[in-house]
Amino acid sequence: MWWFQQGLSFLPSALVILSSAACVFPYVIGVLLHHVDPLVPYISDIGTTPPERSLFGIMLCFTSLLSIATMYVRYKQVSALNPEEPKILRLNKAGLVIGMVSCFGICIVANFQKNIVYVIHAFGASLTFGIGIIYILVQTIISYKMQPQIHGKDIFWIRFTMLLWCIISLVTMAICTLILIRLIGSDYLTRQRWNPQEKGCTFHIIATVSEWSLFFTFVSFFLTFIRDFQKISLHVEIRLFGPNLYHTQEQLLEDDQGTPITGSI
Repeated sequence: MWWFQQGLSFLPSALVILSSAACVFPYVIGVLLHHVDPLVPYISDIGTTPPERSLFGIMLCFTSLLSIATMYVRYKQVSALNPEEPKILRLNKAGLVIGMVSCFGICIVANFQKNIVYVIHAFGASLTFGIGIIYILVQTIISYKMQPQIHGKDIFWIRFTMLLWCIISLVTMAICTLILIRLIGSDYLTRQRWNPQEKGCTFHIIATVSEWSLFFTFVSFFLTFIRDFQKISLHVEIRLFGPNLYHTQEQLLEDDQGTPITGSI
C-alpha cells in the first residue's frame, strides 16, 4: 500500500497539491498572455484578469473546502487522543474556530479581486494568512503538549520552524509594503506592472518574494499532518428506519415491521 493510501493521508496531500496549483497554473497562464510580470508578481495579481482569474477563483474555493475537511479531521484526532486533557481540548476547539475563519478568508480572496475591491480583498488575505498563522501557532502548541506520550519531538520542531518562517515572511512583507506606500503612495497597492528601473522596485521584489515564501510555507505546514492522518480511517454508517422515506420513526414503532435497517460503508 502506498503512503497516500494509508488512512486519510490523502487529505493534506491533496490540499497542498491543489493550493499550489491554484497559484502556479494561473501564474503560468498570466505570464504567457502577458497579463502579469514574470518576475515574481503578487499572488493577488494573477487573479485579476481573465482567463486565469476564473481558474484562480475556482481552485481556491476547492482549496477552502479541502482545508475545512483537513482541519476538522485534525480536530477530531486531537480530541480522541486527549479525552482527559482540558487544556488541550480547549486549544483544539479554538484551533478549529480559527481555522474556519482562515478558510473563510480564502473564499473572500477567491471572489473579490484586488483590482476591483481592494479593501475586501486585503481583508480576506489578512484572514487567510494572519489568522492562519495563529492556527499554526495553536497546532504547534498542541504538538508541544502532546510530546513525548503521543509523538516525538521532531514533529514539534518542524512545525515550530515553519511557524517562525511564516512570521518572518509576513513581517518582511508588511515592512516593505509600508516603505513602498511611503515612497510611492497608496496607488502602489493596486499597481500590477513594474519597471526594474523604477523607484522602490527592490522593495517590491522583496515584498513579493516574502509573500510567495509565506504562502508556500503556510501550505506546506499541512504536510506535517500526513503521518498523523495515516492512522485515521473513515467510517460512515447509514441507518434506515423503514421500507420507504415517508415513514417516521414514531410510526414504525407502532408497526410490527418497524425494525431499523442498518448498514455501513
